[in-house]
Amino acid sequence: MTEIHSYDPRQGHGLRHDPLNAIVAPRPIGWISTLAEDGVLNLAPYSFFNAFNYRPPIIGFSSTSWKDSVRNIERTGQFVWNLATRPLAEAMNTSSAMVAPDVDEFVLAGLTPAPSVKVAPPRVAESPVAFECRVTQIVQLADADGGAIEAWLTLGEVVMVHIDGRLLVDGVYDTVAAQPILRGGGPADYFEITEAQKFQMRRPGG
Repeated sequence: MTEIHSYDPRQGHGLRHDPLNAIVAPRPIGWISTLAEDGVLNLAPYSFFNAFNYRPPIIGFSSTSWKDSVRNIERTGQFVWNLATRPLAEAMNTSSAMVAPDVDEFVLAGLTPAPSVKVAPPRVAESPVAFECRVTQIVQLADADGGAIEAWLTLGEVVMVHIDGRLLVDGVYDTVAAQPILRGGGPADYFEITEAQKFQMRRPGG
């Protein structure tokens, strides 16, 4: 018989590293740029990120503490999501450093801020895709007993999209060509998307 490792998360997983984020993986990266009220730029990656709605387009990320990104978004109501790619992986990783609020991660990571159209925070000029967003909700998460936990889900409506024209082939976005990177489990695992991994499957009746 197959041996099953079962555990109650509240009692601990009993493993060398928590398997949760290795199981729910790979995950897109929320590379979020914000602007503090005093004008300091902030740029940080979040591995709990995804899209949640088509029309209007809603994206969101969860922060496991009240970090600079969430604080800035609460005060300004705006943020930008930037696509993290393989060529930008090291810069993205640099921007994840725990630094003081007055540190500009664009400068730290050697990136160029590009003006946005509808929001104040800039885009990462080197990133091939960016979504300008206006916040719709900031929700403090709760456990099954209703107790508040130190995690905040930030949701925003995408109000402007920027796509490098080289990624549009006959009007279709080429995911592979963008070279997105995805977060895996463990302390350092990331994944790439390649053409060899792609397969197509349409919904029944589609």
